[in-house]
Amino acid sequence: MTGTPATEPEQPHDLVGIGIGPFNLSLAALADGVHGGIAATFYEQRPAFTWHPGLLIDGATLQVPFLADLVTLADPASPWTFLNYLRSRDRLFPFYFAERFHIQRAEYDAYCRWVSHSLSGLNFGHQIDAVRWNPERSLFEVDFTQLDTDGEAEALGRAYTRNIVLGVGTEPYVPEPLRPLAEAPAVPVIHSADYLDHRERLLAAEHITIIGSGQSGAEVFLDLLRARPEGVEKIHWLTRTEAFAPMEYSKLGLEHFTPDYTRYFHALPEQTRDELLPRQWQLHKGIDAGTMAAIHDELYRRTLHWGWPDVVLTPGVSVRTAGRVATTKVELHLEHLQQGARSRLTTGAVVLATGYRERPLNRMLAGLDPYVLRDASGRTRIDDQFRMVLDDSVTGSVYVQNAERHTHGVGAPDLGLAAWRSASILNSLTGKEPYPLPQRTAFTSFGLERREAPSIPAQAPVLTPLAQGN
Repeated sequence: MTGTPATEPEQPHDLVGIGIGPFNLSLAALADGVHGGIAATFYEQRPAFTWHPGLLIDGATLQVPFLADLVTLADPASPWTFLNYLRSRDRLFPFYFAERFHIQRAEYDAYCRWVSHSLSGLNFGHQIDAVRWNPERSLFEVDFTQLDTDGEAEALGRAYTRNIVLGVGTEPYVPEPLRPLAEAPAVPVIHSADYLDHRERLLAAEHITIIGSGQSGAEVFLDLLRARPEGVEKIHWLTRTEAFAPMEYSKLGLEHFTPDYTRYFHALPEQTRDELLPRQWQLHKGIDAGTMAAIHDELYRRTLHWGWPDVVLTPGVSVRTAGRVATTKVELHLEHLQQGARSRLTTGAVVLATGYRERPLNRMLAGLDPYVLRDASGRTRIDDQFRMVLDDSVTGSVYVQNAERHTHGVGAPDLGLAAWRSASILNSLTGKEPYPLPQRTAFTSFGLERREAPSIPAQAPVLTPLAQGN
């Protein structure tokens, strides 16, 4: 590995993207279609594109329609649409006859990998180490480490850019009481993000406990239930929420995932936004109704010959503490939130379907910290064009993708808004409008609009007759 960062000989980039998940891949695909071109490059630490590989369970589908691909809702004529992917694989007619509006997750992953293999300017195996603002050159400096196929450092490098977009995504969240157990290899306590990697080990356990009531927890529960012997399933499914609740999927409810609602939410006072977000959990943390029906169908089917299945589903339960029993089991100390009752559960394996949190960027962005303006809670302020609000001395922009839930609402992690947000960023970046965006996207008016009262003439107009009678 070289010891000194090497500066790139070419001109500074217009845009450097950090992270290549679906959101920055969407941005790269749309940037590819901007007339006149944008000098953009993207860096990703992983050796290749992957999208939640641990949850590509056979039969699991996206919770958004296939039109929520990387580009269609901003540019349906783009060469990077899902339909064009199908055409490139001679699969358009099978898809047409399948009549599927919601595709399988594995197919979405394959589509994104097709785009990532075809686009230029995507650099995998590059770890971003630091980002700084260089006031003398009016450019951002991006230091990176190039990794070899084993993930070991191979060379250092530096890129210069006028603008940056952060798309590093989120990371699995492990509750504090379970972190020591998740880090110990003896008993499988794994996050649902790694489910498929540990599936056989989980099935070998005498008893399995799933914690978390969202879509991931439901899919893992259903997959394990189908794979366990009838009558001796031995599965517990626990959640803090008061019910195994369906996701809000009514047509008007879905309008919370429109640009209209995003703009409305961003304009609300900070305190109002903070109070509103927790109340909207069912918009994005509930369970797909089809998955709930499949679970009930499987449980009901098992009552035909074996009586009630050996399964316990309990909402309203929190895990207070946890510990190992000998070397092969875990003991969970539970509390029922409504009853106030406490109990213990001994289990052979735990799957944590406990969601994700925004990936911390403090270390990577430490060089920008003096320029970053923050809100009353110390979070980065994000403007209505998805830019971090920086000191006026910084002439470049730092855009964010899926790191603005506190300012833009529940739609921040939603795939359905990916193309619109990417197009918004490119419109802001270019100062033009390479992607004209709709002015209205929802039937719902989320706030009271301030409209000017129509002007009233001082006196009634004099009407001139078109024809005179005799």
